Order: sequence, then structure tokens, then C-alpha cells
Amino acid sequence: MFNEIGIIDQLATAQLERLLPDGLRAPHFHVLNHLTRLGDGRTPVAIARAFQVTKGAMTNTLQRLEARSLIRIEPDPVDGRAKRVFLTDDGRRMRDRAVGRVAGFMADLAPVVSDDDLAVLLPRLMRLRMHLDRARD
Repeated sequence: MFNEIGIIDQLATAQLERLLPDGLRAPHFHVLNHLTRLGDGRTPVAIARAFQVTKGAMTNTLQRLEARSLIRIEPDPVDGRAKRVFLTDDGRRMRDRAVGRVAGFMADLAPVVSDDDLAVLLPRLMRLRMHLDRARD
């Protein structure tokens, strides 16, 4: 099972990176998408935990996004040692462009994975993900 999930992840990530606009990489898109879905103002440490990567790896990703003006990093108003990450308008537009480009690929999957298939698969995959997420703590 995990072998198949790993292969699917590898193939899907390669396809995603072919579709992403302007040299955006999968980790960058995932951070933009994460901030869009869950909201601005998260700390780099919280984002690193969410992706289960080291703080150093996340710092590198955030620096690349900031250099492209897709995010801004500000001091935490309460804890001066901490930082907070915010999407810029350019970051929101880039994420939306990326989602638009990926939508066609997703539509091409419809003959392979129907809505009925998704109705069965998604709850089971979500249950597995939630179990693995809890097990990491």
C-alpha cells in the first residue's frame, strides 16, 4: 500500500512541477496553498511541523518565496524573537494561477478516478492520514 502511495506521490509531484507557473517548485506551491487554506500569520516553526520538515528546510523555502515577493515575513508583535508568515497579493495570485493550471490535469483524471471512486477512496485515505498524523506526536 505505501509503495503505491509513494509512487503515486512521486508521479503526481513530477506532473505538478511541470504545470506550475514561473519556475515555482512543489514545496513552494504547497506552502502558498497551506497559507491560503489555513490563513496567514503562522510561524515558520508551525509551518515546518505541518510539513514535517526541519526548520532549516522550511527557512530555505520561505526565503525563496520571500525573495520572489510571494510572502512577507514579519516579527511577531507579541514575541519579538518569533516571526510570522503572510501571503502577499502576488503570492495569492501565483497560488491561484497554479491551481488553475493543475485543474486541467485533474479533469483528465476523471475517466480514471470517478466521483464514485473518490467518494469511497477519500474518506479512507483521510482516515489513514489522520492516524499517521496523530502517530507522529
